Amino acid sequence: MKFILGRAIAKMLRNFVANDYVFVRSAVPVNRSYSSAPQESKVAVDGIKINYVKVGCGPKSVLCLPGALGSIWSDFKPQVQGLDKSKFTVIAWDPPGYGNSRPPTRDFPQDFFHRDADWALKLMQTLSIDKFSMLGWSDGGITAMIAAAKHPEQIDKLVIWGANSYVVDQEAKIYENMRDISKWSERMKTPLINLYGEEGLSAMWTQWVDALLDIYKNQNGDICKGYLSKITCPTLIVHGNKDAMLAPEHPGYLLKHIQHSKLHTFEDGKHNLHLRYAEEFNNLVTEFLIK
Repeated sequence: MKFILGRAIAKMLRNFVANDYVFVRSAVPVNRSYSSAPQESKVAVDGIKINYVKVGCGPKSVLCLPGALGSIWSDFKPQVQGLDKSKFTVIAWDPPGYGNSRPPTRDFPQDFFHRDADWALKLMQTLSIDKFSMLGWSDGGITAMIAAAKHPEQIDKLVIWGANSYVVDQEAKIYENMRDISKWSERMKTPLINLYGEEGLSAMWTQWVDALLDIYKNQNGDICKGYLSKITCPTLIVHGNKDAMLAPEHPGYLLKHIQHSKLHTFEDGKHNLHLRYAEEFNNLVTEFLIK
């Protein structure tokens, strides 16, 4: 059994490193034709200057939460520039320590997902947006679930993909095997090296791996399982059936434990399905959010 599992993980890692469309719980930008980028702004939250963009004038406010090490433009460019501005007011942020929300230097204490959730909620409060939906990818999906559970009165609807509420053995092995960024493809690592520098990227990614392995070893893998039942808003769980970073059990677990949730799958979708299939994803999200 261990031999079979080892071969399966090795195959997943080969696909991960070789495939241009897969990235470590975040994303490599996709070359598409979009209009000029909206201007970024900064606002102080808990004494930290958080970088964000706000576009559109629609009645539905939507906050986009990127994945690990991700930023507005690496993770949500097709959504920021592609969602209907007459239907939505789209806000996307760089979580503190990521992207252009630096300083501070990013760190990963045991409660970093909860800290991000609190910062995200305070950001929206600072922007005077009392009710909004969230699009959360990967780590951003975890952050979004915790935020929705902590303050259900603020959240209209929730869309999550590439996210998990706990870590399993298979994922812990993948994280450990991806620790060394020299094993990543150039397409995967170059955008983040441009953002953080090679040493900065390596240090930040190592800390992230250590943090997730600490959760796996010392918290029985539990990231936010106890919060799922507290999510009361309509929730769309999106899953790519070829997601190499996520154990296949997670979408079903979320569907079972989040009330008012439903599941939509992309047969050929991988971890960054919202970038690879941006138009289809945006249409799906639009229909769900305005319904």
